[in-house]
Amino acid sequence: MTDDIERGKAGPLFEDFLKEQGSYEESTEQAIKRVVAFQLKAAMKEQNITKVEMARRLETSRSQLDRLLDPDNDGVTLGVLSRAAHAVGRTIKIELI
Repeated sequence: MTDDIERGKAGPLFEDFLKEQGSYEESTEQAIKRVVAFQLKAAMKEQNITKVEMARRLETSRSQLDRLLDPDNDGVTLGVLSRAAHAVGRTIKIELI
């Protein structure tokens, strides 16, 4: 047995593994939602926007805002995400690749 490391090849991609398991799309959707929730929370914190103020800006309840900021809740529409981004001075960028 040798301890030599093959250079230039990292091995199979994790994406390939997820595709083989049939969970790539679901995993990607969850990851995107978590990132968006994290970015919204970070923008709110950076600008000292409380949840009460954010809910007021979105003209919604605090409980609905909590669902929006919940990284595990994937029932959020693009319209709501766009309004939330606008409320913290940001925009949503979506692209097909």
